[in-house]
Amino acid sequence: MVLMLYSGAGISAISSVPFAFSEVLPVLSLGTWTYIFQGLLVLSLMIMRKRFVPSYLFSFVVGFVFGKLLDVHELWINLLPDNIPMRIVYFILSYIILCFGIAISNRCLLPITPTDLFPRELADITKVSYSKIKIGFDVSCLAVTASLTFFCLGHLEGLGIGTIVAAFTMGKGVSIAGDLIDRKFGFRIFPVLQKIA
Repeated sequence: MVLMLYSGAGISAISSVPFAFSEVLPVLSLGTWTYIFQGLLVLSLMIMRKRFVPSYLFSFVVGFVFGKLLDVHELWINLLPDNIPMRIVYFILSYIILCFGIAISNRCLLPITPTDLFPRELADITKVSYSKIKIGFDVSCLAVTASLTFFCLGHLEGLGIGTIVAAFTMGKGVSIAGDLIDRKFGFRIFPVLQKIA
Protein backbone atom coordinates (compact mmCIF):
# COMPACT_ATOMS: atom_id res chain seq x y z
CA MET A 1 0.00 0.00 0.00
CA VAL A 2 2.83 2.41 0.82
CA LEU A 3 4.40 1.46 -2.54
CA MET A 4 1.16 2.41 -4.32
CA LEU A 5 1.15 5.79 -2.58
CA TYR A 6 4.83 6.30 -3.46
CA SER A 7 4.05 5.61 -7.13
CA GLY A 8 2.30 8.99 -7.23
CA ALA A 9 -0.80 7.40 -8.79
CA GLY A 10 -2.67 7.67 -5.50
CA ILE A 11 -3.25 5.44 -2.52
CA SER A 12 -5.41 2.30 -2.56
CA ALA A 13 -9.08 3.09 -2.01
CA ILE A 14 -9.38 1.10 1.23
CA SER A 15 -6.43 2.96 2.70
CA SER A 16 -7.53 6.35 1.41
CA VAL A 17 -9.87 7.03 4.36
CA PRO A 18 -7.21 6.65 7.09
CA PHE A 19 -4.77 8.51 4.82
CA ALA A 20 -7.23 11.41 4.54
CA PHE A 21 -7.63 11.51 8.32
CA SER A 22 -3.83 11.47 8.76
CA GLU A 23 -3.62 14.51 6.45
CA VAL A 24 -6.54 16.39 8.01
CA LEU A 25 -5.65 15.45 11.61
CA PRO A 26 -1.88 14.75 11.54
CA VAL A 27 -1.70 14.45 15.31
CA LEU A 28 -1.97 10.68 14.68
CA SER A 29 0.11 8.75 12.14
CA LEU A 30 -1.20 6.95 9.06
CA GLY A 31 -0.67 3.63 10.84
CA THR A 32 -2.70 4.76 13.86
CA TRP A 33 -5.55 6.07 11.72
CA THR A 34 -5.47 2.80 9.79
CA TYR A 35 -6.13 0.62 12.83
CA ILE A 36 -8.77 3.06 14.15
CA PHE A 37 -10.59 2.74 10.79
CA GLN A 38 -10.15 -1.02 10.85
CA GLY A 39 -11.50 -1.20 14.40
CA LEU A 40 -14.65 0.62 13.26
CA LEU A 41 -15.07 -1.85 10.39
CA VAL A 42 -14.80 -4.79 12.80
CA LEU A 43 -17.35 -3.20 15.13
CA SER A 44 -19.79 -2.59 12.26
CA LEU A 45 -19.49 -6.23 11.13
CA MET A 46 -20.37 -7.43 14.64
CA ILE A 47 -23.35 -5.08 14.68
CA MET A 48 -24.53 -6.47 11.32
CA ARG A 49 -24.02 -10.04 12.56
CA LYS A 50 -25.84 -9.13 15.81
CA ARG A 51 -23.34 -11.19 17.76
CA PHE A 52 -19.80 -11.19 19.05
CA VAL A 53 -17.46 -12.91 16.56
CA PRO A 54 -14.10 -13.85 18.14
CA SER A 55 -12.29 -14.25 14.80
CA TYR A 56 -13.05 -10.59 14.03
CA LEU A 57 -10.90 -9.63 17.02
CA PHE A 58 -8.02 -11.63 15.58
CA SER A 59 -8.59 -9.66 12.40
CA PHE A 60 -8.23 -6.44 14.37
CA VAL A 61 -4.90 -7.70 15.76
CA VAL A 62 -3.75 -8.37 12.18
CA GLY A 63 -4.96 -4.86 11.26
CA PHE A 64 -3.08 -3.35 14.20
CA VAL A 65 0.17 -5.04 13.10
CA PHE A 66 -0.52 -3.93 9.51
CA GLY A 67 -0.93 -0.31 10.71
CA LYS A 68 2.36 -0.44 12.60
CA LEU A 69 4.13 -1.95 9.57
CA LEU A 70 2.87 0.95 7.43
CA ASP A 71 4.79 3.31 9.70
CA VAL A 72 7.90 1.10 9.40
CA HIS A 73 7.70 0.97 5.60
CA GLU A 74 7.33 4.74 5.37
CA LEU A 75 10.86 4.94 6.81
CA TRP A 76 12.57 3.22 3.84
CA ILE A 77 10.23 3.80 0.89
CA ASN A 78 11.82 7.16 0.04
CA LEU A 79 15.09 5.37 -0.75
CA LEU A 80 13.58 3.90 -3.94
CA PRO A 81 14.33 5.57 -7.31
CA ASP A 82 11.78 8.29 -8.06
CA ASN A 83 11.16 8.69 -11.79
CA ILE A 84 8.11 8.22 -14.02
CA PRO A 85 8.97 4.74 -15.41
CA MET A 86 9.67 3.43 -11.90
CA ARG A 87 6.47 4.99 -10.56
CA ILE A 88 4.49 3.07 -13.19
CA VAL A 89 6.31 -0.11 -12.14
CA TYR A 90 5.55 0.59 -8.46
CA PHE A 91 1.84 1.05 -9.17
CA ILE A 92 1.50 -2.07 -11.34
CA LEU A 93 3.52 -4.16 -8.88
CA SER A 94 1.54 -2.96 -5.86
CA TYR A 95 -1.79 -3.51 -7.68
CA ILE A 96 -0.89 -7.11 -8.60
CA ILE A 97 0.47 -7.86 -5.12
CA LEU A 98 -2.70 -6.48 -3.51
CA CYS A 99 -5.00 -8.50 -5.82
CA PHE A 100 -3.17 -11.77 -5.14
CA GLY A 101 -2.73 -10.99 -1.43
CA ILE A 102 -6.44 -10.34 -0.93
CA ALA A 103 -7.39 -13.42 -3.00
CA ILE A 104 -5.11 -15.65 -0.91
CA SER A 105 -6.36 -14.09 2.33
CA ASN A 106 -9.98 -14.71 1.34
CA ARG A 107 -9.23 -18.38 0.65
CA CYS A 108 -7.14 -19.24 3.70
CA LEU A 109 -10.04 -18.37 6.08
CA LEU A 110 -7.62 -17.13 8.73
CA PRO A 111 -7.95 -13.67 10.25
CA ILE A 112 -7.10 -10.96 7.70
CA THR A 113 -6.99 -7.20 7.93
CA PRO A 114 -10.43 -5.70 8.58
CA THR A 115 -10.35 -3.71 5.33
CA ASP A 116 -10.13 -7.04 3.47
CA LEU A 117 -12.41 -8.86 5.92
CA PHE A 118 -15.18 -6.26 5.63
CA PRO A 119 -16.12 -6.83 1.95
CA ARG A 120 -15.70 -10.61 2.30
CA GLU A 121 -18.03 -10.78 5.31
CA LEU A 122 -20.47 -8.22 3.91
CA ALA A 123 -20.77 -10.34 0.76
CA ASP A 124 -21.55 -13.33 3.00
CA ILE A 125 -24.09 -11.37 5.08
CA THR A 126 -25.89 -9.79 2.13
CA LYS A 127 -25.41 -12.68 -0.35
CA VAL A 128 -24.24 -10.14 -2.96
CA SER A 129 -21.20 -11.15 -5.04
CA TYR A 130 -17.80 -10.27 -3.59
CA SER A 131 -16.69 -8.27 -6.62
CA LYS A 132 -19.78 -6.00 -6.41
CA ILE A 133 -19.36 -5.48 -2.65
CA LYS A 134 -15.63 -4.81 -3.04
CA ILE A 135 -16.13 -2.25 -5.79
CA GLY A 136 -18.95 -0.55 -3.82
CA PHE A 137 -16.80 -0.43 -0.68
CA ASP A 138 -13.81 0.97 -2.56
CA VAL A 139 -15.89 3.62 -4.32
CA SER A 140 -17.46 4.62 -0.97
CA CYS A 141 -13.98 5.01 0.49
CA LEU A 142 -13.06 7.23 -2.48
CA ALA A 143 -16.10 9.43 -1.92
CA VAL A 144 -15.32 9.85 1.80
CA THR A 145 -11.66 10.67 1.07
CA ALA A 146 -12.52 13.15 -1.67
CA SER A 147 -15.06 14.91 0.56
CA LEU A 148 -12.83 14.96 3.62
CA THR A 149 -9.72 16.29 1.88
CA PHE A 150 -11.58 18.74 -0.36
CA PHE A 151 -13.63 20.34 2.40
CA CYS A 152 -10.96 20.25 5.12
CA LEU A 153 -7.77 20.85 3.10
CA GLY A 154 -9.23 22.77 0.16
CA HIS A 155 -7.92 20.26 -2.39
CA LEU A 156 -7.98 16.53 -3.11
CA GLU A 157 -5.15 14.65 -1.42
CA GLY A 158 -3.92 11.08 -1.90
CA LEU A 159 -6.31 10.40 -4.77
CA GLY A 160 -4.94 9.88 -8.23
CA ILE A 161 -5.73 8.06 -11.42
CA GLY A 162 -4.39 4.88 -9.82
CA THR A 163 -6.79 5.19 -6.90
CA ILE A 164 -9.75 5.54 -9.23
CA VAL A 165 -8.62 2.69 -11.49
CA ALA A 166 -8.03 0.45 -8.47
CA ALA A 167 -11.38 1.34 -6.87
CA PHE A 168 -13.35 0.40 -9.95
CA THR A 169 -11.31 -2.68 -10.91
CA MET A 170 -9.75 -4.25 -7.82
CA GLY A 171 -12.84 -6.32 -6.99
CA LYS A 172 -12.62 -7.91 -10.41
CA GLY A 173 -8.82 -8.11 -10.14
CA VAL A 174 -9.12 -10.06 -6.89
CA SER A 175 -11.64 -12.41 -8.54
CA ILE A 176 -9.28 -13.02 -11.47
CA ALA A 177 -6.34 -13.58 -9.12
CA GLY A 178 -8.50 -15.98 -7.10
CA ASP A 179 -9.42 -17.96 -10.21
CA LEU A 180 -5.74 -18.24 -11.16
CA ILE A 181 -4.88 -19.42 -7.64
CA ASP A 182 -7.74 -21.95 -7.64
CA ARG A 183 -6.37 -23.57 -10.79
CA LYS A 184 -3.16 -24.53 -9.01
CA PHE A 185 -3.94 -24.63 -5.29
CA GLY A 186 -6.63 -25.79 -2.88
CA PHE A 187 -7.22 -24.45 0.62
CA ARG A 188 -8.65 -26.16 3.66
CA ILE A 189 -8.78 -25.05 7.24
CA PHE A 190 -7.42 -27.23 10.02
CA PRO A 191 -10.15 -28.39 12.47
CA VAL A 192 -8.49 -26.63 15.41
CA LEU A 193 -8.62 -23.32 13.50
CA GLN A 194 -12.22 -23.84 12.40
CA LYS A 195 -13.38 -23.07 15.92
CA ILE A 196 -12.01 -19.51 15.75
CA ALA A 197 -12.67 -18.79 12.06
